[in-house]
Amino acid sequence: MEHVKTHRNISSLLIAGLLASSVTLTGCINAEATDTKAEQKEEVVVSIPVEATPVTMGDISSSYQTTAILEAKEEAFVVARASGIVEHIFVEEGDYVEKGQVLAQLDKKRYELNLSKARADLTGIEKELSKIKKVYSSKLVSDDTFDKLTAQYEAAKAVLALAELDLKETTITAPISGYIAERNAKVGNLTESFQRERMFHIVQQKALQGIVYLPESEMASIAAKQNASLKIAALGNATVSGYVERISPVVDATTGTFKVTLTVPNTNGRLKAGMFSEVSIDYDTHANATLLPRKALLTIDDQTSVFVVEKGVAKKLDVTTGFENGEFIEITNGLTGSETVVTVGHHNLKDASPVEIVNS
Repeated sequence: MEHVKTHRNISSLLIAGLLASSVTLTGCINAEATDTKAEQKEEVVVSIPVEATPVTMGDISSSYQTTAILEAKEEAFVVARASGIVEHIFVEEGDYVEKGQVLAQLDKKRYELNLSKARADLTGIEKELSKIKKVYSSKLVSDDTFDKLTAQYEAAKAVLALAELDLKETTITAPISGYIAERNAKVGNLTESFQRERMFHIVQQKALQGIVYLPESEMASIAAKQNASLKIAALGNATVSGYVERISPVVDATTGTFKVTLTVPNTNGRLKAGMFSEVSIDYDTHANATLLPRKALLTIDDQTSVFVVEKGVAKKLDVTTGFENGEFIEITNGLTGSETVVTVGHHNLKDASPVEIVNS
């Protein structure tokens, strides 16, 4: 009897141990399941950091970008038309001169003597011709003699006029108004009229011009008086306005381009000939357009799209684009204009991804 009782006690202990183990194991499994669900829940709500910006409204133009070197619309290289020693120089580089202003003076003694001689010769011929005329009417001199003397008189008048012109040309004057860009003449130098040495270089900078060459495909889009903007590197990338003055009617067959001349007003004198500029020629302008930074766009298989942030979720929308400039692009369809669009981080997004805007 004792043996049977002992056996029953052992069986009871084994059953109790198994039940305890089962409870413990069940508790562990439930705890692991709970932890897994918690981790999954945490992974679902993780938001992707992105940068975003609101859609803006404004004007945008269709344009063509190129470069140009600013040039003076009017310039003159002053040369001496008379030979002689430079006696005086009255201007320096950087001076502004008016048309007709005296720039330099050559030695004029030789030309003054030539003028005096020409005047004396003419006076002598005039006196002789006056005497001949008195007797010619009476047919006391032949027609041949009278004609020769008349011709000598006309020649003497021409020599006098040339002597006066030569003397006048010893005074060097400005052919146009503008700034002295170069002064090559020096006091004491001998100028030779046949050498055509440049004594002065004068540039007019009230308005400058830029020459650009556009591909022939742009000829249908450009017209005279179209606006242009020029970014000047030498002025801290300041932008100035200009316009299309004239368009060449022919295309260069070797380059496939045609010449366009821009006029750039320079009333304040900030611009200088020779400055480098980045040119944007405006073809047409859309006012109050929906604008986005170019970097917000994604293009895959010829389809352009953006990610719009709505209540912490990035929603992918297909859009249609219009005019473009250096930084912005026009959206013609797909947006209302009130959205906030992802600009950085969108390359790794999927539709309906949770996001967090963290603009710097």
